[in-house]
Amino acid sequence: MSTSRDKAQQFLKVAGDFQLGVLPTEQRHPKTYDLARQSREDIPTAIEILKSLDIDTVRAVIDKMPELKKMRDDISQTLKDGNKVFFYGCGATGRLSLSIEFIWRVLHQDAPEMLDRVYGFMTGGDVALVYAMESFEDHPEYGARHLHDMGFQKDDLLISCTEGGETPSVIGATEEAAKVSSRRPWYLYSNPDQILRDNVERSRRILDNPDIQKICLFVGPMAISGSTRLQSTTALQMGAAWALCNATGEDDGLDPSDFLEFLEETDFAFLEPFVIAEADAYQNGDYLLYDTNDYGITILTDTTERSPTFSLQVFENQTDKEIKPAMAYIRIPDANTPEEAWNSILLRQPFPLEWDVAKGMAGTKRLMGFDFSKNARAQRQSAIGDATLHIFSILRQGNDMVFDLGPHNHRIDVSNLHPLYEQLLVKLLLNIHSALVMGRLKRIESNIMTWVKPSNNKLIDRVIRYVEALLHHDEIFDYSYEDICFQLFKEIETLKPDEAVVLKTWKSLKEKH
Repeated sequence: MSTSRDKAQQFLKVAGDFQLGVLPTEQRHPKTYDLARQSREDIPTAIEILKSLDIDTVRAVIDKMPELKKMRDDISQTLKDGNKVFFYGCGATGRLSLSIEFIWRVLHQDAPEMLDRVYGFMTGGDVALVYAMESFEDHPEYGARHLHDMGFQKDDLLISCTEGGETPSVIGATEEAAKVSSRRPWYLYSNPDQILRDNVERSRRILDNPDIQKICLFVGPMAISGSTRLQSTTALQMGAAWALCNATGEDDGLDPSDFLEFLEETDFAFLEPFVIAEADAYQNGDYLLYDTNDYGITILTDTTERSPTFSLQVFENQTDKEIKPAMAYIRIPDANTPEEAWNSILLRQPFPLEWDVAKGMAGTKRLMGFDFSKNARAQRQSAIGDATLHIFSILRQGNDMVFDLGPHNHRIDVSNLHPLYEQLLVKLLLNIHSALVMGRLKRIESNIMTWVKPSNNKLIDRVIRYVEALLHHDEIFDYSYEDICFQLFKEIETLKPDEAVVLKTWKSLKEKH
């Protein structure tokens, strides 16, 4: 049996390929150094800062419109020629790829001949929308295989999204598409070309490949260090979805400057009581159920991504022998069965992975065990016993997007928003909301994800860097990267569900010092 030291040494053999601290998306944003304290003592200021970073992100996408228009023209020609467009990503960018397909299906509900011309897929299959499968991202061959499983043909177009620009599974799919198709795939990412070239060999291969087209949607560091579910995926989703939606020549409401103006004029301060109420519920040992019929894929994305980012209990699955309820769950009240709920969330039948290596985690049985139908409320109540189940509904009522949690209610007129921007608005609001809820629960320190799970090589490196940052803050500089790595793997062996491995490793090394 491998010891913790054996496992650490095994990681260190490949660590050079995953030491990504030089990438801007992995660094700390100077405007959010005080975010953890603000989430507990000054929520209005925190909201304003986070909103300003999102507005900067939208401006960055607008600046890239000349390049995005070239991608739009490629998409347009592909569709005119009767071929298909595929969007692919891993983790957060996989979820945005599914969201882009959802938006396409919303726009073409009355044109069935167009519905199946666009597909989104993600590493791990559709079950990864609700269950983070980070271990899959380290395998480029999985991305290539999945591309073929989706039915990608020689005249189809692939648009790949990867926040850092270095995700192996996404690189594998992109390189395969460049070999298979007559159309050069597009590769979207958020780190500068030169930094990637100088530090990540697999990224260099993509950037120097003339058969792959590239767009860098650079937005700088994330509001929470390394949490690319925030500004990076906002930029990638907005840019890629705009190009798709505009490709059919129907651009009513698609002007990104109008969305920018809407954001600038919309007051996000209403989030404060919702943040406090949700955080208080968890601190009291209670649970939440998000109700929605219109924003399922976006709410599901935010609630799913809280688990690996903050080491939360994953969504409960009805096929598990022992049901351990997650802090939050989602329900589609109009859906009578799991199948109907999934169809409502995706606007199509889900695509499970039936590979031998993935079937138990990503096959049909497992996927349908995530029951987001109207039955979720009773199932949740049974699982949590005497604890209180709070209902947080986010619905479209008439012209309004309505937020409702206990005594708190807020309405936003979204009648003039394109469906793309309506979903993006939900994303931005929930990203801010969940970041501050987790700050109040002390799942971040300063703007560092101290509760992140080291579940793949990139995240192991991230944990080591965060421990190093905390040690340096304490003016402790005599531990090497390797020293921290060995201690980390030692702590993982005895880590309890309610412990943060970053903090535990940091404290152990401090005590040794």
